[in-house]
Amino acid sequence: MVLRLVEDVPHLLAGTPGEDPFGRRYVAHPWEGYLHIVPGTVFLVLALPQLSARVRRRHLRLHRRMGRVAIVLGLLSAAFGLLFGARHAFGGAPQTAATVVFGAWFAVTLLLGLRGARGHRVVQHRRWMIRAFAVSTGVGTIRLWVGLLLGTGLTDFRGAFGWAFWLGLTMHVVAGEMYLRHRPDVHRVRHHGNGRRRPVPSPGG
Repeated sequence: MVLRLVEDVPHLLAGTPGEDPFGRRYVAHPWEGYLHIVPGTVFLVLALPQLSARVRRRHLRLHRRMGRVAIVLGLLSAAFGLLFGARHAFGGAPQTAATVVFGAWFAVTLLLGLRGARGHRVVQHRRWMIRAFAVSTGVGTIRLWVGLLLGTGLTDFRGAFGWAFWLGLTMHVVAGEMYLRHRPDVHRVRHHGNGRRRPVPSPGG
């Protein structure tokens, strides 16, 4: 996000177009682009401590408040990501399709995670939020796939960018499902004498 701002702000202030076709989209449509990038970045920052069992045990109220903020920011990022990606996709039809599929999946995981929390279904809430975190971190992997595809010499930057969306985000969704299948965080929730419910760790750790 910082690099994006460093490149775009001078053009936004001067009213000039971006220097390259990829960055030019953010200068031409800053509200759509940055209402996707900024909330998404803050979501990732907030999500990391949310996944910590220590934070949940010691600061449950903070966990809930941060969770509400993170979900709102995630949904905002997803909405503008769908808008920006569908209307101004640099990678053409492959990127547009991937943006719709994975953007919708991200929004669904957040909404189902919220429903689990509001219904006090701790296990379901946690599993859906892990899925949301898994797909959201795929943004970084997209860049790696762009480099790998360019290295093959079979496509240009624009073509690589579109297919890298599918490869990077699919890999993260699958990784999240594998984690939940083989290393579940909790299997059930038990009641304690103080009336609070606490997840029981799985036997495998």
